[in-house]
Amino acid sequence: MIPYEELSIVNAPYRKELAACFEEVVVRGRFILDREVELFEKEFASFAGCSFGVGVASGYDALCIILRSLDLSPGGEVIVPANTCMPTVLAVIHAGFQPVLVEPDFRTYNLDAALMERAITRRTVAVVAVHLYGSCAPMPELVAVAERAGVPIVEDCAQAHGASIFGRMAGSWGAASAFSFYPTKNLGALGDGGMVLTRSADLASKVKAWRTYGETQKDTHTYPGVNSRLDEMQAAFLRIKLRDLDRMQAHRKTIADIYDAGLGPDFIRPLRRQGYTDVHHIYPIRHPERDRLREHLAKNGVQTKIHYPVPPHRQPVLQPVLSGQEFPITDEISRTVLSLPVSTAIEPSQAEEVVRVLNRF
Repeated sequence: MIPYEELSIVNAPYRKELAACFEEVVVRGRFILDREVELFEKEFASFAGCSFGVGVASGYDALCIILRSLDLSPGGEVIVPANTCMPTVLAVIHAGFQPVLVEPDFRTYNLDAALMERAITRRTVAVVAVHLYGSCAPMPELVAVAERAGVPIVEDCAQAHGASIFGRMAGSWGAASAFSFYPTKNLGALGDGGMVLTRSADLASKVKAWRTYGETQKDTHTYPGVNSRLDEMQAAFLRIKLRDLDRMQAHRKTIADIYDAGLGPDFIRPLRRQGYTDVHHIYPIRHPERDRLREHLAKNGVQTKIHYPVPPHRQPVLQPVLSGQEFPITDEISRTVLSLPVSTAIEPSQAEEVVRVLNRF
């Protein structure tokens, strides 16, 4: 069996260091917003080319808190890619805004700048740009459109730790960015966790208040905040793995390069763009007979996943919001996309076997 993901293998190189770190934090006896969180906030912000990092409980919370901290007009419209994971859309709703779905570029699966510009109205208060599958959305174009319209861009970087465009990191383009450290991410915790990055000291201060019941100082609650804090233990674990992230990214690139070079012409591979550095969180291919192809792979011992089998506009919870709107590009991606194993749990020899099995289809 070639697993899609196996976290025991992914975390095996760090077991001794993680165990020692666990003991150190337990002995210190400080478990909420202490030394490890503060250090990781600084280290991860520096890694992504931002000034400030604020650790929160999840990537979803990061996005929701950003939207609540930007002083946007309540109930306004927020543009979101139609082709994204459902939590992106739910964060917009729970922050008190109306999601407006916009189709992706069929070649990149990320937000289409021209379609985004057409969707902007007087009610638009923000844009959420998702860096899907570990490949950056076209931020220079998106930022130019947003600046003309006078609306902020928020980046959803849950799948894009270390992705970049001409050396500028994902997470450093917009007003703020949201990262997830869910265990399967390229930089994954041993539980949940998230981070807000920004260049604005004022916004960082608001986010810090929002994550702790809206407190701007002890027992003074300025905002209707929430309880969403990155755990001290998870921050300590993430600091260990951050130091090794370049090696993990290089491993994923090796696997992706094997797929890029070896797959036959029947499979639509990810688009590679000059100046864009992908981090291969997901390796998506497309094929018109996706379901039969997936069955073929499973019979030959290759696990796969679909990102995403039910797109946001097909979810029951959004039917009252979308009023029967159609998104044919997103539907076609959802119908034909298939994610191949690409994590650090996969060896190059296994990727070569995946290629052989695919090419026999």
